[in-house]
Amino acid sequence: MLNEQEIIKNLKEGDASAFKFLVNYFQKKIYNTCLGLLQNTEDAEDVTQEVFLSVYKSIQQFKGESKLYTWVYRIAITKSLEHIRMKKRKKRFTFFQHLFTNEEDSIKNEPKHFYHPGVQLENKERAAILFLAIEKLPENQKTAFILSKVEDLSYAEISEVMNLSISSVESLLFRAKQNLQKLLLNYYNKNEK
Repeated sequence: MLNEQEIIKNLKEGDASAFKFLVNYFQKKIYNTCLGLLQNTEDAEDVTQEVFLSVYKSIQQFKGESKLYTWVYRIAITKSLEHIRMKKRKKRFTFFQHLFTNEEDSIKNEPKHFYHPGVQLENKERAAILFLAIEKLPENQKTAFILSKVEDLSYAEISEVMNLSISSVESLLFRAKQNLQKLLLNYYNKNEK
């Protein structure tokens, strides 16, 4: 088993087996992170591929100032958030196009329920409600929450990935939990009476 420095060296030399090892080692974790942020399996698959393509293309710029997994996670989060912003821009454009062209089929509804593969069958309905609430969090809170609760990263790892202090991560997670409690309380008050 190669250590991280040897893997990075081999990647920079264009070693296909090192890249294959990297993909095999990180693929599931990166896919789950993307899936948690994007809440769409096809988008998560596409963005995961983009992440590894970006790693392959930009490995020469990796300076080793952080751990390799931290760098790959940062790319995954950046690509996921870029994808979310792009989809929002497309939705706005489609909405305005619909207003001015009267095209009936131009606005497509997103699926209402999202199921993460790591959720047990008996908890799928609750998880879908939770992921709908997570979707409404601000980007940083959403990212920190997904990395902590879905990916099970430590505060130190999250601080490295998000390039924030540990106290900032703690604060983000505290605010995310408060916001989720409000969102879920509102949901249950409206729907469970």
